[in-house]
Amino acid sequence: MSALQSDPNPPRESNTTAPSSPNIAAKAEQSILPLHHRKGRAFFRVDTAGESGRAGFNPLFFLKICWRSTTPLSKYVNVLWPFVPPAIVLHFARPDLHLWVFSLNYIAMVPSANLLGFAGGELARKMPKVLGVLLETLLSGTVEIVLFMVLISNDHNNNLIPVIQAAILGSILANLLLCLGCCFFMGGLRRNEQVFHEVVSETGSGLMLVAGFGLMIPSAFYSALAGSTSSDGAFTAAVLLNNTRTISRATSIILVVAFFLSRFLWFNLRSHHGIYDEVLEFDEAQDEDRVEESRRAKLTLTEAVIAVLISLICVCFHAVFLVQKIPAIVERGVPDNFIGLILVPLVEKAAEHLTAIDEAWDNQINLALSHCLAPSIQTALFNAPLVVIVGWGLGKQMDLNFEIFMIVLLVLSIIVVGNFLRDRKSNYLEGGLLVLVYLIIAVTSWYYPNPHDDATNLQLPHDDSSGH
Repeated sequence: MSALQSDPNPPRESNTTAPSSPNIAAKAEQSILPLHHRKGRAFFRVDTAGESGRAGFNPLFFLKICWRSTTPLSKYVNVLWPFVPPAIVLHFARPDLHLWVFSLNYIAMVPSANLLGFAGGELARKMPKVLGVLLETLLSGTVEIVLFMVLISNDHNNNLIPVIQAAILGSILANLLLCLGCCFFMGGLRRNEQVFHEVVSETGSGLMLVAGFGLMIPSAFYSALAGSTSSDGAFTAAVLLNNTRTISRATSIILVVAFFLSRFLWFNLRSHHGIYDEVLEFDEAQDEDRVEESRRAKLTLTEAVIAVLISLICVCFHAVFLVQKIPAIVERGVPDNFIGLILVPLVEKAAEHLTAIDEAWDNQINLALSHCLAPSIQTALFNAPLVVIVGWGLGKQMDLNFEIFMIVLLVLSIIVVGNFLRDRKSNYLEGGLLVLVYLIIAVTSWYYPNPHDDATNLQLPHDDSSGH
């Protein structure tokens, strides 16, 4: 037997350095978290998992690799690509067919987002583990950012603000309940339970609690004082709305700072990168399809960038055409809240959800958990504040004053998911319960009245003032 076979844990050659003192060595031995002490760590490198063995751009290989994608589920989604050209053509040829234009672009958004997720994953494999996961999450969140920007720019007389606010919360709920529930359920079908690392669950659930608290403050402020306004006194409804909007803008700036501090600038990429590197590398070793994955043909760097650009163009087209038809769909009886809370998040998150479910099926539960929690954190700490800040610059009356009913659903969902993550184990029962909770919310959102019907706690002003 060789030395490599006899020692199951051979020492690393140059990835770590010995602790500088006995105290540090003892501390490292007692730590429950993996520690990295790398010197000269390259910020950009091509991971061996992302090597294609080619260079430049080959159209035939490009189409073949994009069609096969990474998982069977993603490959099946590519069957929807024939809907993309008719969706674009019909918008210009028959703009009066509102339902058909909306439906075709809704369907066509799925393969376009799927290509963006696939191309982002190919690009991420050519970078360090943590940076790659963050880049993949950011590119996947681009679909949501594009939709939010199109919605806020097409808003007139506050007709789309309820849809944006519902879409913000709906995106988080879809990740926490639907996607995470499907991951737990599908992963639990092949094994009794799955165990995930505490650093992923604890950090993710902690950030979600902070994000939920930040999103709840403006709504709580408005609802607490809504009954104290007077029509002729100093504290009128207009003053309350203006104060709530100011609080929302200040909160948005703070949340963006928290996002970059925790996700990009320091915590993940600098001070604690070693922890996440170890966890994600261990998860890749647990992949039951790792042999097939290593043999799969991959895109070159040039091809990955081209795929990202093509998918972004398609996503932007479909987002614009989709949003322009929302008022017509609302007139047909589909509630604003249902469109924002259910329909929009489902189409924008479809590709990302398929990736996470496949990872859970292959026993990569830490990666699946990252693909569920990271987009939720990005939506709460970056995407939602970004649309408020952009709306502020465009003179829109966008704020974080959500429906109390919806914000309560969000906070309760965060608490429920955090409780399931506490024991670091998952099974199909927990996953099924999360999906059932999401279905209950979907049914309820269909019957929840629109803010413009003057039947909810949130009253929107019906004017075009900038609200400065």
